[in-house]
Order: sequence, then C-alpha cells, then structure tokens
Amino acid sequence: MFSRQRPSATDPFTRLAARRIALLAVTVLPLCLAGCKSLGLDDITGSIGQPSTTLPSNPEEVRRYTQAWERQYDSRPDDKTTALAFARGLRAQGQFAQAVAVLQKLALKNPEDLEVLGGYGKALADVGRLQEAADVLKQAQLPEKPNWSILSAQGSVADQMGDSRSAQAFYREALKINPGEPSVLSNLGLSLALTKQLDLAEDALRQSSAHPRADARVRQNLALVLALQGKFTEAEEVSARDVSQDQAVANVAAIRQMIAQSNTWREIQKAGPHAASPPLATRQTRANKPEVDPAAAWARAATAAAASE
Repeated sequence: MFSRQRPSATDPFTRLAARRIALLAVTVLPLCLAGCKSLGLDDITGSIGQPSTTLPSNPEEVRRYTQAWERQYDSRPDDKTTALAFARGLRAQGQFAQAVAVLQKLALKNPEDLEVLGGYGKALADVGRLQEAADVLKQAQLPEKPNWSILSAQGSVADQMGDSRSAQAFYREALKINPGEPSVLSNLGLSLALTKQLDLAEDALRQSSAHPRADARVRQNLALVLALQGKFTEAEEVSARDVSQDQAVANVAAIRQMIAQSNTWREIQKAGPHAASPPLATRQTRANKPEVDPAAAWARAATAAAASE
C-alpha cells in the first residue's frame, strides 16, 4: 500500500531530523514532563471504586496516578482497564520497558483486542523495537474502520525506520479521519522537515500550534523548523511561550550551533528557492553559558549523533 524509500544515511540533514523525530515524535521531551499530557493511549473508561483513568499533567500527580494503578494491578493483573491504565502511567513517567512488559502480558491474553494491541504497539515503539511495533500496530485496527491514533503511531514508527514517504501517507490518512488533530499535524510537520520540505513543515506546525489542545511540544517543534529556515527571532518568540526568554534564546542558539557543526545548512539551502540565508554567528550573550536546560538536550544529542555516524 505504501512505498518504502529510505533517505541516504550519509545525509547530515537526514541524521539531524531523524534523531529529532526519535526524541520528540515518539518520546516525551523532558521539558514537557513538567506540564504536558503524554500523547499515549486514548483515555479509557474507569469503573466505580477504581482510580481515575484520566492521566493528569502534573508530574507529581502522574506519579500518584501510577502508584494507585500499580496497587490495582498487583491484585488484578489480568484486568484490561487496570493494565492499560497502569501502563499508561508508566509510559508517562518514561518507564517504557516496564510498560512493554505489562502490555505484552495483556496482549498474550487478549490477542485480538484492538485497544490492547494498539497500546502494546505504541509501547514497543517507545523502546525502539520498531519492526515489532510496526507489525503489532498493523494488527491493531480494521482496514474497513481505521483508527486515526494508530495511523499516527504507524507514521511515527515509519519515520524512525527511515520511510518518511510512508509516514506522511499514514499521517494524512489519520487527518482524513480526525481533521486538525494537533498531535498528527505536529508529527507530519516533523516528517516534512525530515524530507527537507520546510515550507510545508512550517504550515503543518502552525496549524497544529493554533489548535486549542496544542501543547509545548508542538510549539517547540515549530520553533525548531523556524530556526532551520533562519527565522531565529520568531523561533525564540515561539519557544518563549513555554520557557523563559533566556532559555528560549539558549535553545535557538543550540540549534544554530548544531547547524554549524553538522554542515546541515548547506543541505537546507538545497531544499528549494525559499531557503533562508546561512545563519549568523552563534549569539554570544547568554549562549556561552553552560547549557543545562533539558529542552536543549536533544540538540546536543543530535549534534553528537551526526558527528558519530
């Protein structure tokens, strides 16, 4: 159904964007753990006498949520609602391997339950077991009644496997079912950036960030794409909506440094006639201070990955 076309492994822009996809489109940015709801399993309906199945956004509340469901799970490990809720809390806390173990056991007992398979496939993607995730997610929906959330997860997995063309097809199918969904638009925007379609990536991320349910991750993705086009001032303004001005400046400075060190800018210039001019020298004020902010950690990781591959 979808063609497979892998980008060149030696393309520095591809290495940069692929690492960005891996850090943002599937996992949760450390920045967002301070106040964003994870884009994980859909909410499930709880029953009387059980904790709420609605995942909170505050990290301390997420911890209590997970502990409450862990107690339920210890007494009823085979209960579907309990296992799904417990795994959801684990994923929100970054305990991905444990979430996989919980959902694998549940999937073995419910091999035809689409909701269980969907959760299991997403958890497999969290830990980088991409081919297994792709296989499970394919079984997690009916061809005649596709699930937009599963399609989006399939797109994220395809992007990480280097098949951005297929990924974008998945995202667009998801948007046909749920138009305007910010999480899908955000993933589509990152995927378009991966294939150097920066104008289209910016359009998708602007649509996503304008949605009432858009969170900090969406805006940081938009800031990234703006910075990759040389729109550094606007990138700082977008980033500063969720972090301090100093941290926003440091984040964009990290992107500038990453571009300079990986020679990515010359690749971006080849993307089309609207590519911006090369970036100016890295901002000296503030940027020379040690970078300890988690929101910029992905930039250093991407630089290191590009240098080592």
